[in-house]
Amino acid sequence: LLQKLDFPSMKFSLYFMGYEDKKDIPEDIKEKTAWTFSRKATLELTQRKVRLPESSPREKTSGHIGIAVPDVYAACKRFEELGVTFVKKPDDGKMKGLAFIQDPDGYWIEILSPNTMMSIV
Repeated sequence: LLQKLDFPSMKFSLYFMGYEDKKDIPEDIKEKTAWTFSRKATLELTQRKVRLPESSPREKTSGHIGIAVPDVYAACKRFEELGVTFVKKPDDGKMKGLAFIQDPDGYWIEILSPNTMMSIV
């Protein structure tokens, strides 16, 4: 576990996983966040603090993976050109600067920027 970020008011936590030596992980939250997103490979896992009924459609599931990109807007422009289905565009909703797309099976993929994450911690 590289880092865990809790967002109690929004009822979710983020877990950032990767292979690193623990002694290299900074203590300061801002430095740790910048460091986390500078890794060559990091997997983001989201844990929601609410339970959804089993009958919920896949679009309302409580988990997804996230991919960090240098520029969310440029990535989304490319996704649009490729005909990718969007769940949320970067400026929609409360959380600005991140997007959600769907893979071919309908699973959500978060598209985020390290800079956006560093500004909210």
